[in-house]
Amino acid sequence: MNVERTELERRAATHAALSDPARLHMVDLLSLGDLSPSELQERLGMPSNLLAHHLRALEAAGLLTRRRSEADRRRSYVRLNPGALDGLSPGAVGHAHRVVFVCTANSARSQLAAALWRRASSIPATSAGTHPAARIDPGAVAAARRHDLPIRPARPRRLADIAADDDFVITVCDHAHEEIGDLGGLHWSIPDPVPAGTNEAFDAAVTTLADRVGGLAPRLTAS
Repeated sequence: MNVERTELERRAATHAALSDPARLHMVDLLSLGDLSPSELQERLGMPSNLLAHHLRALEAAGLLTRRRSEADRRRSYVRLNPGALDGLSPGAVGHAHRVVFVCTANSARSQLAAALWRRASSIPATSAGTHPAARIDPGAVAAARRHDLPIRPARPRRLADIAADDDFVITVCDHAHEEIGDLGGLHWSIPDPVPAGTNEAFDAAVTTLADRVGGLAPRLTAS
């Protein structure tokens, strides 16, 4: 917990240092190459005393270092430290033996989510429902085909029949989430495309799920 707090404090300090637009602009410039203070001053069009203030703030946060020029020893160059911007996004979520996507009928959203996950991660994934339908919705099958997603032709399954204690459960349906409660995983509130039944509704669900899967997959490691 202390390690987590230290990392949070480091990230907070970095975000605070970058909260000023001028400092963020400086970091953008330095991400491309090293610049002398006079070059930074010219690029930013700010007084030297204000530039010095911003440089001190960025140095204090551990983002920048200065190196004396090998040519003109009176001159220095400012550089962005390697890895200075690493970890600004939230870190790892944890470990998972298997990811289980859950919606009410297990006929659309959870099936599509599992297919997307299998394309994005080596961690096994499956899907289930709290009240499974008789079949996968044809709209979900058609959407999977349009997005080149292999949906396994199995009948929808009940969560209680396939659940294991070490599953990482992600509900993609508000009804399912509010029925089974918090199982220690995640909830994604994804609109149900089945009532509308249109290509647009199913494609929107795929797009939203793909964005969620893409954000989570790199942060979940296999156990």
